[in-house]
Parts: sequence; C-alpha cells; structure tokens
Amino acid sequence: MTIVRTAAAGLALLLAAACTAPTPPRGQASAAASTACAQPQGPPGPETPTTIDVIEQAYFCILDTYYSGATLDARSLLSAGFVALTQELNRNGRDLPEATMPALTGDRKTDWAAFEAAYRKTTDQVPDLRDKLAVVTLEAIVAALDDDHASWAHDIERPPDYYDGDGYGLGLQANVNGPQVNDPRVALPPLFVTTVEGSSARAAGVRAGDIIESINGSAPFIDGRATPAIAALYPRYPEARPVRLRLLRQSTGRRRSVTLKPGLYQRDLAALQVVASKLLDDDIAYVRLRGFAPDSADRVFKAISRLRTGRTLAGVLLDLRGNGGGSPTEATRLVSAFVHGKVTAYQCTVDNRCATARTDDTVELLHLPLMVLTDRGCASACEHFSSAVKDLRIGQLVGTRTAGVISGPAQPHLLGNNTLLAFPTRHHLGPDREVIDRIGVPPDHYVPLTPKDAAAGRDPALAKALTMLHK
Repeated sequence: MTIVRTAAAGLALLLAAACTAPTPPRGQASAAASTACAQPQGPPGPETPTTIDVIEQAYFCILDTYYSGATLDARSLLSAGFVALTQELNRNGRDLPEATMPALTGDRKTDWAAFEAAYRKTTDQVPDLRDKLAVVTLEAIVAALDDDHASWAHDIERPPDYYDGDGYGLGLQANVNGPQVNDPRVALPPLFVTTVEGSSARAAGVRAGDIIESINGSAPFIDGRATPAIAALYPRYPEARPVRLRLLRQSTGRRRSVTLKPGLYQRDLAALQVVASKLLDDDIAYVRLRGFAPDSADRVFKAISRLRTGRTLAGVLLDLRGNGGGSPTEATRLVSAFVHGKVTAYQCTVDNRCATARTDDTVELLHLPLMVLTDRGCASACEHFSSAVKDLRIGQLVGTRTAGVISGPAQPHLLGNNTLLAFPTRHHLGPDREVIDRIGVPPDHYVPLTPKDAAAGRDPALAKALTMLHK
C-alpha cells in the first residue's frame, strides 16, 4: 500500500467510509472539486490509472476543502508536483527539454491551466512512464501539505496471508520505530531493543536492553539525528532481505554482530488485544488500550467493572503507550467516565471558527483516581484523550511526551480513479485551545525507558504511576 503522510489508525476508518465517484470532464475545475469532495457512501470500486484529470480533482478538492485551503498558496502544491515529475524522469534516465516548470501567477485556475499544459507536453513524450509520473506528481502534491493527517492511498494491496496471531519481521521491537525515524522530536539515541518477540531474534541471543550500534553497516543516529537505516528493523513483506545488526550489551561491554532473517513468528495473545486488563497491587485496575477502535471505551469500562467486583479500587492506571489513535468519539467517551460538563477539544477553521467536542454525560462516572502512561507512540485520538486528562485535571500523565500527530480529523474523498484522498477540514486544539499537533502533550512526570531498564525488565513509568496512586 502506498500512503502519503497518514495516521495508520485512521486509514482503516477512511477506507471503510470510501465511495465511488465519477470522473468529471476535463476543464471543469469547479465540478471536479465538488465531485471529488463529495462525502463517500460505500467501499471504492476497482482502481483505475491515475491521470492528469485525477490530479486536477485532488488539486481543487484540497483548495476548496482542506483546513487552510482558502489561504493556501497553491503554487507550493504545483511546484512540489513538478519537482517530483522531473526527479522521476531523471531516475529513469529520460529527462526532457520540455520538462520546464511554467511561470505561476498566484491565480489558482490560471496556474492550473499552465501546469496542466506543461505536464501534458512533458508526459506525451514518454507514454510508457505516464502512469508512474502521475502517481509521483500527486503524491508530492499531497505531501506538500506537510500534514500528518493528509493522505492519498492507492495501489491498495491485500496484506500477506498470515495466520491469525502471527507477526512478521525480525522478532524484536526497539525504542524507535519506522514512522518515527524522520522526526527529530521523537527519535532519540541510543537505539535499543525493548522487546524480543520472535524466534529469529531469540535464536540469535538478542535481549531486551541490547544497544543497536549499526544496521547493515549504517549508524542509526548521526549527530543525534535518526537515519533511514532504522526502518530496516521493521520489514513488511516476505521478500525482505536479512538484516545485520551490531549490538552492544551494556552489562558485559560485549559487542557482537548478528544477522536476522525476517519471518513469521507467533505473537503473544495479549499483544493482539485492543483492550487488556489486570489487577495490580490488589487495588489498581490496570488497562492497556492499544487503539481507539469502535466500542473501545465500553470495553475499558467493562474491564474496570470486572476488576472492581468484590473489592474497593484505589484507582485506574490506563496504559496508552503505542496507542496510534482511532475514533475521536471513543476518546471523548473515555474522558466522560472521569468528568462531565466539559469541553474535550476544539475543531477550528483557518479563520478560528471552532466547533466544540464535549463530554458525553450519559456515560457513568467511575469516581476513581486516574493515571495515564504515555509515550511518543501515543498519537491522534490518543492525544485528544491525553490533552483532556491534563487540561481538565482529571488525572496525571506519566512517561514521555506524545507524538504530536493530531492536525485534525481526516475526512475521506474518493477520486475518479477510486483512490482515496483524505485530509482535515478543521484543525484540532486542546481543551485550553492549545496547539498539540507537532508539539505533543508533555507528561506531568517525565519517566523515559532506558536500555538498563529494558535489560532488567523494569517499567519505571508504571512503577511511578503506581506509587502516585497509592499516595
């Protein structure tokens, strides 16, 4: 699947809502925009090739409907698209004298006409590359928004036919994952193993806490900044090549190299559950929530109710580490179990006209103290919930800052070739009207995991939260 800057948790929701829409005639920009931006009603039909007419739909759809489309300099989108087109020509050894960016005036329709003419003049010279050039052009236009909830999903493939419960990869997890690599706010050295899950890593003697000094001969960090080498730790497809790691075990000072072959491995059942719960210290309801899936709030409430049966609870410890988000409605309902009559977020237009998200006061209050564990994997709806907890003072956050991936709820639009374009029409603000996107929600108590903690099987954030609940 090819996706441009999307929040993974929201993609499935958008795909489920997608619908088919006819391709408008060439030259009808306003009609193209309104058709492309119609709300979807059902699943998409078979994908057809991306064409300049599809790119036109996407261009005007963004300008008419995107959160800041009314004030956006459309020249930035067209320039990004033409840059990508010429780079792809060069990669294929087919650069052309006709591939020249036209002069742009700032008038959106005039500039589109000039762009389209230059695009057609160029692509007509290389008909065998036309499909590929269209794809990279539209990818670049969407990426130029630089919005973590803007996406264009195309070439949608079925995932490998794995057995239920199987994972695929090297059999390990690290403190930095693939999507975090290019974000200097998130990826901090050292790179180390946090969990060993599969036979490949286990058979090679890899242990939690091992520091990864190089990946296929490349350093994971240079001058404190993550490198693309880290992405090799998370291969997605069976044809992925073996990965060579240079490891340091701090407890012994020993360095060694291992080569791990990607493959299937059986994941722990608990790692697959959206909601997992247990009793800690005889009076703390610990609930791990891995995503704000439909009905997840009710599942959390049921878990707490079961743990509460026959005993008096001292509090709730909600673990949101690695929670990639999902439904903002579920986030609001979960907040509503701890407070009523409050605003949980604002969704605002570029001219600061805001709609409010309010607690659902039909949800029964739990009347229990709350601690929430957060990390850089907590994104989107997870940050909606975390910011509400912090701003409304209904609990405390323990761990590390959240991801800062919450520009606004993405709305889906189906283009004429049955590919999905999605982006926010409003911008998310926290209950105190603060911007969270790109910044994240800071914890009340900063407790990062270290390689020594991972090696010893310690969870310092969990320990801190338990101590505070017992005060």
